[in-house]
Amino acid sequence: MQNPFASDDVWQACTSGPESTGTHSLTRREALRRGFLCTAGALLANNLSLQALAAPLASPKANVPLTKAKSVIQIWLWGGACHLDTFDPKPGAGAEFTGPLTGAAATNVTGMQIGTLLPLLAQQADKYSLVRSLTHGSNGHETAAYMVQTGRPTGDRYVFPSMGAVVSLFKGYEAGYQGLIPPHIVLTELQGRFSEAGFMGQRYKPFATGGDPAKMPFAVEGVVAPGLSEIRQQDRRQFLGRLNLLPRVMPDDPVLTASARAETQAYDLILGDAGKVFDASREPAALRERYGRNTFGQSCLMARRLVESGVPFVTINYKGWDTHKRHFEIMRNKLPELDRGLAALLQDLADRGLLESTIIWCGGEFGRTPRVQWEAPWNGGRGHHGRVFSALLAGGGFKGGQVVGASDAQGEDVADRPVHPSDLIGSIYELLGIAPDARLPHPEGLAVTAYPPVPEGSSTSGRLREIM
Repeated sequence: MQNPFASDDVWQACTSGPESTGTHSLTRREALRRGFLCTAGALLANNLSLQALAAPLASPKANVPLTKAKSVIQIWLWGGACHLDTFDPKPGAGAEFTGPLTGAAATNVTGMQIGTLLPLLAQQADKYSLVRSLTHGSNGHETAAYMVQTGRPTGDRYVFPSMGAVVSLFKGYEAGYQGLIPPHIVLTELQGRFSEAGFMGQRYKPFATGGDPAKMPFAVEGVVAPGLSEIRQQDRRQFLGRLNLLPRVMPDDPVLTASARAETQAYDLILGDAGKVFDASREPAALRERYGRNTFGQSCLMARRLVESGVPFVTINYKGWDTHKRHFEIMRNKLPELDRGLAALLQDLADRGLLESTIIWCGGEFGRTPRVQWEAPWNGGRGHHGRVFSALLAGGGFKGGQVVGASDAQGEDVADRPVHPSDLIGSIYELLGIAPDARLPHPEGLAVTAYPPVPEGSSTSGRLREIM
């Protein structure tokens, strides 16, 4: 989404012409041309208004489960975090598996341990549960990310939508969501490893903010224009309003009416209260420090602000976990950052009474090889490992202080209660109140339900009933 008035190039397109450089007054034709260009620009830029104006899609209302969650914050450990170093430590496995991270952190839940570099999260364990037996068997980033994000196997002729797209269908504009901010926000960039909306199309693609929430101002694409003050944008709006004669010439035209409404909504987002959700400077300095003054920590704070304002699905694409080399050096920086930001998010949501209605899902596309690759050229790295990996789940109806499943003594394979991504996604859908027979809008009219089916031949035990 691009702000049509945030760049001088577009401003020149709207305000320049044959008469603008001389002393002649605007002709009626030129005024109409400029007014149309600017109104159309606002409409095209504001894809969220197009969603709001579109006709709702029908979805089944029968068999709707009890709704406990309203929003999801997905913390995507982009590249695949090592389960042994995060949520499934193996302190007794030996140095060839643990490397220098030989210990484990005791939590505030008896008998439950997590990685030794996650001490703050260790004191929040009563708020979350761990799934230690996720499995899909794929070691490729693209295929693994697709399976974990959609719950579907690869190789189908159709590309299925990610969870964020499905939630934006059933919790977004078709379900009565009225926010100007799109129902699926990505902080801060799309992965590019799969099509988030799949066959559901452009309408359900997430809005990626761009920018960096650790910098002030947070330059959200299309909302915050670097170097352009609110006063200047207001002046431009008023001037363009005077130029735009089309609504006066054709006051009853439905297209122009929709365009005017879209333009108003775009400005409300850019200059009104809605856009202020992206302004973390409104938070107390001490709270911002608690999250960590880095991109991930401030993304967690931004995610809390977004769900607090009613956004149904927020993804934090947290890069840097594909550690084939320098693994332990990187972990000594990444894990404390994850620890601080996620622990602050859990506590902040709980303090505000939002944790019970907000699901937090923290995990990546797979784990990493438990046996450290000390040989050249890796020299202490970890490879891709899709046979078993872990995830953290909290809030929105998920119990805290529980562990689901187990890996073997070295973390190489599932030892108990295998969980497929379809089980995890189906569990989240159930807590969100999405009906099991809810249909996805398929371009060929096929009857496709939102819940991903359990893969053929899978030995999984189904949805995560023990923590729901």
